[in-house]
Amino acid sequence: MWAWFSREAELLKVGDVAPDFSAVAHDRTVVRLNDCLGHGPIVLYFYPKDDTPGCTKEACDIRDGFDGFKELNTTVLGVSFDSAANHQKFIGKYKLPFVLLADTDKKISVAYGAAGPHSLWATRITYVIDGQGKIACVFPKVSPAKHSAELRQALAELRK
Repeated sequence: MWAWFSREAELLKVGDVAPDFSAVAHDRTVVRLNDCLGHGPIVLYFYPKDDTPGCTKEACDIRDGFDGFKELNTTVLGVSFDSAANHQKFIGKYKLPFVLLADTDKKISVAYGAAGPHSLWATRITYVIDGQGKIACVFPKVSPAKHSAELRQALAELRK
């Protein structure tokens, strides 16, 4: 099978060190993963495209459960190939309370095994990164409408 068909072969595994990155956020600030470490877990979720049905459902599900993420001291970062300007519109339209990162050069998605076939879009996958920068959970199959609850449950388990 061709490498670009086999996303699972490129996924990071629990215990792997999360690759550092820096990216422009929706508000034009630069976010660096290593600067987020040590403040609690990080949810790094990859999705195909702003303002599409599944991606909107997933983002709004996270938005609607966001108080639970705050209670668990979790930083939420969404990543797609969209520009910071597109992210800003998406956040404004749906009042999203978390950071969206522009991976226009696709380097973050490639490093995390989340670049789709031929790198035309990011695939829907989520990582939970612990405060020391290691992968604590991997969600290679995501149901957009149920993912927020699934993540909060995993984060609560990690906290124990």
